[in-house]
Amino acid sequence: MNTQQERARVWITGAGGLIGHQVARAAAEFAPQFEVIPLTRPALDLTDFAAVEKKFRADRPQWVVHCAAISRPALCQASPAAARKVNVEAAAHLAGLAAESGFIFFSSDLVFDGRKGGYVETDPPNPLQLYGETKAAAEKIILANPRHTVVRAGLNSGASPAGGRSFNEEMTAVWRAGGIVKLFMDEFRSPIPARATARAVWELARPGRAGLYHLAGSERLSRVEIGRVVAALHPELAARIEICSQREYQGPARPADVSLDCAKAQRLLSFALPAFSAVTEL
Repeated sequence: MNTQQERARVWITGAGGLIGHQVARAAAEFAPQFEVIPLTRPALDLTDFAAVEKKFRADRPQWVVHCAAISRPALCQASPAAARKVNVEAAAHLAGLAAESGFIFFSSDLVFDGRKGGYVETDPPNPLQLYGETKAAAEKIILANPRHTVVRAGLNSGASPAGGRSFNEEMTAVWRAGGIVKLFMDEFRSPIPARATARAVWELARPGRAGLYHLAGSERLSRVEIGRVVAALHPELAARIEICSQREYQGPARPADVSLDCAKAQRLLSFALPAFSAVTEL
């Protein structure tokens, strides 16, 4: 086996978040050929372009898996300048530094308007919220380099380092406090455990696999159905769900169905993307 000095270096940005954390953890099992350098915001502010360039020149990573983002749509709407700085400008700057390297950028199913569901890679983005707009804008920049890859991720579950970054952690926190989780019966996603996403990303981090991919679970589930899966895995919480409809929602526009067709990625993977209703661990 190669020594650590001989292994290719890979930066993982956003390693303090759900997906970045899971990608970094999965490397030992699924990508032992890489020397992983996990980056969190306290370690490196990606909007400090001079500091990023200095560290990039020092580390000279052969791959970058760019997971860092302002990923909460409400926070993007509240701070649009910051959202564009992080989600578009910082991504573009990092992709420019990695012009000759492998680069995997995490985008989102929320680049779509949700009017049809079952989206494939050739469907045109039409985001309803600023978060999706920033991701769609960054996608164009990343894909201009034929060496680079964009992964449009579905809704990810799992354990985040801070303990509150995933949807299942948010739900269980409410139930532990004795609350009720309100969920839409007519809003659909393709949820997937983040550990499966991480494994798939390492399998895509290979020469000849650049491009655009959808990466999500194999099922189209409503928010209510997703909540019931999480509740069933936590019988100790006596979970309570209130079923509601998007028609009753008074906030910013939400896409109704951003389920993804992942056949393109699935053809390259050594394992089947999971059905969320069948998972036994989030």
